[in-house]
This record gives sequence, C-alpha cells and structure tokens, in this order.
Amino acid sequence: MIYDRILVRYGELTIKGKNKKQFISHLNQTIINKLKKFPELKFISHHERFYIVLNGRDYQEVLSVLDKIFGLHSYSLAVKCDTNLEEIKQLAVKVITEEIKVPTRFKVETKRAYKQFPLTSLEVSKEVASYVLKHCDNLIVDVNHPEVTLNIEIREEATYISTKEYPGLGGLPVGMDGKGLLMLSGGIDSPVAGFLLQKRGVAIDVVHFSSPPYTSPQAKQKVLDLAERLARYAHNERITIYNVPFTKLQKAIFQYCPDKYGITIMRRMMYRIAERISLKYNYLIIANGESIGQVASQTLQSIRAINEVTNMPIIRPCATLDKLEIIDIANKIDTYNISILPYEDCCTIFVPQFPVIKPELEKCHEYEQNFNYEELIEEALNNLEIIKVKAYENLNILADEDLSNLL
Repeated sequence: MIYDRILVRYGELTIKGKNKKQFISHLNQTIINKLKKFPELKFISHHERFYIVLNGRDYQEVLSVLDKIFGLHSYSLAVKCDTNLEEIKQLAVKVITEEIKVPTRFKVETKRAYKQFPLTSLEVSKEVASYVLKHCDNLIVDVNHPEVTLNIEIREEATYISTKEYPGLGGLPVGMDGKGLLMLSGGIDSPVAGFLLQKRGVAIDVVHFSSPPYTSPQAKQKVLDLAERLARYAHNERITIYNVPFTKLQKAIFQYCPDKYGITIMRRMMYRIAERISLKYNYLIIANGESIGQVASQTLQSIRAINEVTNMPIIRPCATLDKLEIIDIANKIDTYNISILPYEDCCTIFVPQFPVIKPELEKCHEYEQNFNYEELIEEALNNLEIIKVKAYENLNILADEDLSNLL
C-alpha cells in the first residue's frame, strides 16, 4: 500500500480561541494513549494537523480506534512528498494508479497552506490533473460529481496527498469539560445519553440502582456490558460503576406511599443518592436518559417535582429526541441489542398501573414523611458496590451462575 500515514483533522477545536492549544494537546494525548498498543506507530503534531505514521501497521486497526475518539472532524490515508511540483505530480500518479482500476470520474482539490508556493491552489489542481490524465488510463475529469477526489495539501515542510476521507465523531475531546455522573439503567435511553454527554467533552462514570432479588444477576450483567460499550469512548477507556442496593428503599416507597406516586418518589430518592455520590467523588453534573414526555416520570411537571430534591445540575442529552432517534444512535454505538435483553431493572418493577403524570410537590413532601428515608439512603450508600469497567474487557459476573433458567 502506498499510504504511509493517517492525516487527522480536528473538529470544532479550531474555534476555541485562547483555549485551542489546551484542547488540541488533550486530544493529541488521547489519540496517543488509545493507540499505544501499536508501538510501531509514530506521532507528529504540526500546525493544527496530527499525523500518525503507520510504519507497516494495518491502517484498518488504527481507524477502528479513531472511530471511538471525540473531537475529530475527519481523517485520511495519506502519503508524503517534498513540496515540489514535479514530485507532487509523480506521487499523484502513483496514488491514482493504486486506487483506480476501472473507468472513474475524478477531480483534484488543492489546499495551499504554504502561501509562498509559486502556484495557486487552482493552478496546482490543473497541473496535477493534466499530468495524471496523460499517465493513467480509465480517468475522466468531473469536478461536479467525482467518484474519486485527489486531495493535495501543500505545506512548507512537506506535501500530503490522499483520496480517502473518513468522517470523525466530531464533538469535543472527552475529559475537557469535567466529570459527570450518569444514571444508567438497563434500558435503551441512558446509554445513548452517556454517549452524547461524552461527545460534548464530559467524562462519565455511572450510578446504577439494583433491587435484588427482584432484579437478576443478568440485569446487572447488562449494566456492566453497557458500561463497557461506553468505556470505548472514554479518554482512558475506563468507567466506574456505583451500584446502589435499592431494594429496602424501593419496598418502603411502595409500602408507605400511594402507588401512583411510587415512581415519582422513587426518582426523588435516586436523585438524592446520585447527588451524594457526586459530591463525594467530585462530579459536576448528574445526567440521565430522560426524553420529555416519553413516560409518566418524564413530563415537565414530573421533572420539576423530581428535580426539587437536588441542587446539582441535571443534564438530559436525550430530552428532545424521539424514540426512533434514540434507537438509531443506540444501534450505532452497539448498545441496542444489550438494552433489549429481557431482564428488568428496578425502574420496571413495582410499576403502578396509573402513575401520576402531574405530581404535586406538596403531596411528595407529605408522602415522604411517612417513613424514614434518610436512614435507608444512608444504609444504601454504606453498602455501595464500586465496579471498575475497562473497554474491550469482558467482565462476566455470570460465569459461575446457574444459567439453566435461561434455556
């Protein structure tokens, strides 16, 4: 293969003003850390471009890593030559010869970052296209609807030629905007919220509420697997799970509160617990997968009643997405097929037949006075289970379980 490197283009980091260097440095280090498993690679940062020199490494393996890094606009397979018109033309022929085997429409696009180069961008494109046409078969120039675009980037230190451009994830590099705590259930929405939160540069860990024996080990395994998928996008490829034993508190809620207010009170308790974990472990925000109006606890009146118990900012990345949009993202990030496994989480057990959709704050206060929830919250926090999840590692808690009931 003629390509010897990958040219990485940054996304919206280029509009970050005085903070741009800090963002780019963080992103470059993220790329290096995620690719350190390939020791033969060499990394070059130069003039807001980042180059990964392959040194024989299969580019597909490198691209599969870049596909999970936020902050990248695009990346291309590229080859380097001296900034000299004759060398550029000769290398262009080699690239086209390797790329094109059948009749193809093509064009040449030139970006002249080095303004002292004697020809304009348009003049370079015309010169190279003319030369390529003379030395290659099966080519037709088509500047409006090309099948292949030969990209030439002229810089003072070198010129880079490429044809294939792969879209990046965009967004901001994970970790640049602090840490958030995601309320992760076993459903479809909250993993998507975690993905979207990371896209905006927020590093995440997750809190999960389990209610054994009403929730099964299989339900817990779902959460581990979902967290592992999200860890693939983390800057350090790790996520911490705070697994809260919620059984006693949940049973007390449905024992001492009217059924129709059960979900509202339960969510208020979850927010209280998430806030205390956040304050202890220095998370700046709490996030969840709520979509406005999707279920009873996600109406605006419910959101207001539930939010009252915390002073933490609550971020809802899925707030304006409909279910099909959320499912589409879940499929793209490989969480959908995990989320639909038929193992209930604590949000789907004890569900009342007619949950309140316009809860009143005064009634929430009244019902919460029926039992000592503070004591139960403290007990849950004292028995908090902390689990470390690493991307691409299978943390299988079911290995020693009797799975005969699944057959």
